[in-house]
Amino acid sequence: MTRYDTTFRAAVEGADVAQRLFRTELDVETKSSKMDFVTRADTETQRRVIEVIRDEYPDATIVGEEEDELKSIPEDGNAWVIDPIDGTTNFVRGAQLWTTTVAAVRDDETVAAATVAPALGDTYAADSDGATLNGERISVSGRTDLEQFIVAPILRYGSERDREFGDLLRELILRFGDLRRFGCAQVTLGMVACGTLDAAVSTQPNPNPWDTIAGVHLVERAGGTVTDVDGSPWEPGCEGIVASNGTRHDEVVDRVARSVR
Repeated sequence: MTRYDTTFRAAVEGADVAQRLFRTELDVETKSSKMDFVTRADTETQRRVIEVIRDEYPDATIVGEEEDELKSIPEDGNAWVIDPIDGTTNFVRGAQLWTTTVAAVRDDETVAAATVAPALGDTYAADSDGATLNGERISVSGRTDLEQFIVAPILRYGSERDREFGDLLRELILRFGDLRRFGCAQVTLGMVACGTLDAAVSTQPNPNPWDTIAGVHLVERAGGTVTDVDGSPWEPGCEGIVASNGTRHDEVVDRVARSVR
């Protein structure tokens, strides 16, 4: 089984676990803030994803949001990056915008990714050949008029930085056609990859790898462009993220950067 096949299977089977627990009675705990939730659905989903990966790769290095897995990607060798439930607040509240996401990384380069949104019936996947949605090839939008761009902010920073996040939202609504916020970074990046959105952006420093790696791979394989807020090629741990269809990327970066100047 290839790394892509394992990535895809792990995300699907993990999502099955999460879906069975969706909209059921769950004890909800918080982590770093009152809006940073975790449930047994997160931990059970992550454990199933890891089981699938280690069935094929017993010595697999795991980078995962929950429990005691690594929290950063090794510079060398193979690793698997897991977000068992991206959009946990949506999950807890019964909203359908959440995903189980898995990415395979080799020597710090993403080689495969899968994002499964079971409550929506959508599965995004990407490898070296391109990106798909429910098995059909996808590509980013071809829009060039920024006044028609629909842009989504991702990765809210926490209450201590709400003013900065508010500055970003203000800049987006003034500088683009419209904005959407979905509360799930991976499904939002998937929407950029399939052309539903024209860009997704964040000025958050050092975003978590499980929130970004798979979605970045989807956008790039679908023909889009992903950089940091300065316009440099995106990589884990950089300052923010700007993912767009690529047609006016430098101008998107410039308009996003105004919110942090």
